[in-house]
Amino acid sequence: MSLVKKFATVASGTLMSRLLGFAREMFMAAALGTGPVADAFNAAFQFPNTFRRLFAEGAFNAAFVPLFAKEIEAGGLDGARRFSEEVFGVLFTVLTALTIAMALAMPLLVSTIIAPGFTDNPDKFHLTVRLATIMFPYLMCMSLGAMMSGMLNSLRRYFAAAVAPVFLNIILIVVLAYAWYRGSNAMTVGYMLAWGVLAAGLVQLGIVWGAVRHAGASIGFRRPRFTANVRRLLILALPAAITGGITQINQLIGTAIASGQDSAVSSLAYADRIYQLPLGVVGIAVAIVLLPELARALKSGNLVEAANLQNRSVEFTLFLTLPAAAALLVMSEPIVRVLYERGAFAAGNSTPTVSAVLSIFGLGLPAFVLIKAFTPGYFAREDTRTPMYFAAASVIVNISIALTLFPSIGAPGIATASAVAGWVNAMLLLGVLIWRGHWGRDIALITRIPRLVIAAGIMAAALSFATRWFAPQLASSSPLHVQAAVLAGLTAGGAAVYFAIAFAIGGADLGMIRRNIKRGAKAAPAEEDAF
Repeated sequence: MSLVKKFATVASGTLMSRLLGFAREMFMAAALGTGPVADAFNAAFQFPNTFRRLFAEGAFNAAFVPLFAKEIEAGGLDGARRFSEEVFGVLFTVLTALTIAMALAMPLLVSTIIAPGFTDNPDKFHLTVRLATIMFPYLMCMSLGAMMSGMLNSLRRYFAAAVAPVFLNIILIVVLAYAWYRGSNAMTVGYMLAWGVLAAGLVQLGIVWGAVRHAGASIGFRRPRFTANVRRLLILALPAAITGGITQINQLIGTAIASGQDSAVSSLAYADRIYQLPLGVVGIAVAIVLLPELARALKSGNLVEAANLQNRSVEFTLFLTLPAAAALLVMSEPIVRVLYERGAFAAGNSTPTVSAVLSIFGLGLPAFVLIKAFTPGYFAREDTRTPMYFAAASVIVNISIALTLFPSIGAPGIATASAVAGWVNAMLLLGVLIWRGHWGRDIALITRIPRLVIAAGIMAAALSFATRWFAPQLASSSPLHVQAAVLAGLTAGGAAVYFAIAFAIGGADLGMIRRNIKRGAKAAPAEEDAF
């Protein structure tokens, strides 16, 4: 299977999840708007969700996958299964203790880390504490599920792990639909959503557990012991968790700062959901596929293939994310209006703030995706410390800029800080890879990137002109179906302009793409192949 096909397998499941996530956020915006219950739920959910990405997705995709792949090569599937059982016993025990401790300490955590600004509003504060307590066991389900997803990815079975998150959105959509049918008030909706998150965690864990059994790698519980393999995993996992979840760390910091202003937390959350579509479909798919493929190439000593995997992955991510970033920059307001502006989501207050945040996130989107493509170059070599140092530097940049801008411009200041921190992190990662000789000079990549930037810039100019031309049809007073039709037409037209120019000026080559899809990644030449 070629690299593009592997990306597509993971991206299809992620795309399904993100599209349903849009539907979920549309229902939530209509039911809760950017009011106090929306702020409380989004702040409470951000906490276990951040931990999930730090200690589940980030740590295990970075540390567990290379070690699991090594065990497969050294001892076959039976050896890898024994290693997994050792890890599972320790992980289950630690997560149980962590969940209990966090539940007991939740009031302190909300007042100091999650949403310190809510302490001035006792009702919002206590609601956030209760919702976070209900949802925190979701972390345990997702962490165990992430380990099993890492096993599946190492076995080159990507789809089950990619499609499992779909069920979070399905369950929450059902909850919101039921709440609408019952005519439930905002407070009841908040509690129903919290219980829905917990139920979704159990369902997702069940899906990947079943897929692992089907793959012939089912694992049992072993008494927790810190074996040499487990100690090695922990040494790699802590810095990997910080690095892999740097975007989420910055979001958690942004949420804490934003809690000092009404509606800022939910405004950031609604904008985040939109830009997570290209980030998830492209960036996460590339990171999930690239890490085991790169680790396997390096373990076998095939440096030519490793270099080709890295270069083609960057080329592929930029080919798809540059136009997405340009569209978010110039069309953020009509996008927000069509997706969210109904019910409790007010046109006069909510739309301008969310669209401003979204346009700034668009500027940071290529950086966030490039981070996902650069970090496997370190993790596959079992170097998780260097990216951690860069992640720490980006956190310092994020906090400094957010604290400086938030008092004057509110939520857009936090988005600006996040985007700048993302670019700092991405450039540090690339610079050191080049300095160490782990990123070879690739003529195809160097010549195509400027052409892709030009194509995206022309597309942005065309969309900017078109949105002004169709301003009456995109206005709040226009019927929703008219707004949606015009937005869909602009999106399709913008994509047509971008792809036509990109292929015309040599930013991409259709023949090379076709050949890569037909053949495996191992057959691809290192220097001249396209993605």
